[in-house]
Amino acid sequence: MRLALSWLTVLPVHTDKVDRRAARTAIAVAPVVGLLLGLAAAGLLFALHKAGLPSLLGGLLAVGFLALATRGMHLDGLADTADGLGCYGPPERALAVMKDGGAGPFAVVALVIAIGAQATAFATLTPDRWGAVILAITAGRAAFAAACRAGIPAARPEGLGALVAGTQPWWVPTAWTVALAAASIFVVPGKPWLGPLAIALAAIAVTVLVRHTARRFGGLTGDTLGAASELATTVVLVATTLSP
Repeated sequence: MRLALSWLTVLPVHTDKVDRRAARTAIAVAPVVGLLLGLAAAGLLFALHKAGLPSLLGGLLAVGFLALATRGMHLDGLADTADGLGCYGPPERALAVMKDGGAGPFAVVALVIAIGAQATAFATLTPDRWGAVILAITAGRAAFAAACRAGIPAARPEGLGALVAGTQPWWVPTAWTVALAAASIFVVPGKPWLGPLAIALAAIAVTVLVRHTARRFGGLTGDTLGAASELATTVVLVATTLSP
């Protein structure tokens, strides 16, 4: 848990034990960190709402808070993954583009869509649906376990991907998905099916992303983890704003 907090937040939590066994546990408990971040984001939205700020401004500030609280790592992973998927050539070429550090056109578009969709969803969700904020951010961290499930190799011999790739047995992401689906029944008053639908859509989206990136890059990278997290968060937020 200390390693998960150190990796996934700006909290000054340190640990001297960073090996594959500790990394496996850190990925498995990452949704707990997401729960903490979700509670903080929901609290911020509540404070901004009470202060009378426009809803969209509050949504943008909430997205900015999450970026600061996570060192922007997940957004950076999303941007690098988008550039890697958008380039031509073999996996080595894609990995080189991702490692370059610059933001190409695919990265810019992906960031604009993700940040815009999340901010708009935060602004659209009424106070009685703010449980969806907590759900979405927790689901984003549960996506790590799905990306690190057994059978998916690391794309590089070094880095975060090599440390966590293949560390999660199938039942860990499955258990988190079931738990989140059960909890999501209560996040949209009057529509108990909407939360589980959002979780199901996020699970499908993450599965497709992970499989595609594993084929394109030759395995898992740390950037893929960030992209999976942002994708799951965005899908859940957008789905829970629906009012059919």
